[in-house]
Amino acid sequence: MIKKFLAAIMIAAFVMVGGTADAKSLWVDNGFMSMYSDKKARNVGDILTIVISESTTQTATKSRSNSKSGSINVGTGTGIFDFIRAFSASGSDSWKADGSATDTNRFTGQITVTVVEVLPNGNMVVEGTQSIWQNRDEHKITLRGVIRRDDVTMNNTVPSYKVADATLKFNGKGPLNAKQRQGILTQIFNFLF
Repeated sequence: MIKKFLAAIMIAAFVMVGGTADAKSLWVDNGFMSMYSDKKARNVGDILTIVISESTTQTATKSRSNSKSGSINVGTGTGIFDFIRAFSASGSDSWKADGSATDTNRFTGQITVTVVEVLPNGNMVVEGTQSIWQNRDEHKITLRGVIRRDDVTMNNTVPSYKVADATLKFNGKGPLNAKQRQGILTQIFNFLF
């Protein structure tokens, strides 16, 4: 009985002091996440990693040929044309061209991107650039695309084949990359001929 009386006094004292109890959600939407919240990217400014595994193969085969031939036969002339001797001539021409080309590209890697926009349907526009310098050569990877929140894994990654409207650019500059391009005179010659 004394325990019930003491409990009632404590409750009455708590109410008189004006204590209030606030309920807080485990899921915070203002960008700051508690230790119980999901760590996946969801807001503008959040980062996530795109796991790039792309391969393309292009094959082209062409075969063309053309041929023509002709012949003429003339018999011996008679009468006033008896000076014409019999002769024949023939000629032929043929042309054939075969060609094939195969281009295979494969790229694997990872690039960390930033959410730059959240669309009304919850999809996120992501964009990121990664520059790698090696021996005064720059290799730059730029990725932009749209991803669904459901495609973000527990590790905060997305496979590149799940990026919609993806633009993936590989650029390079530096001494080595400059040597791999045709010179200006060769480019002009190829343009003219």
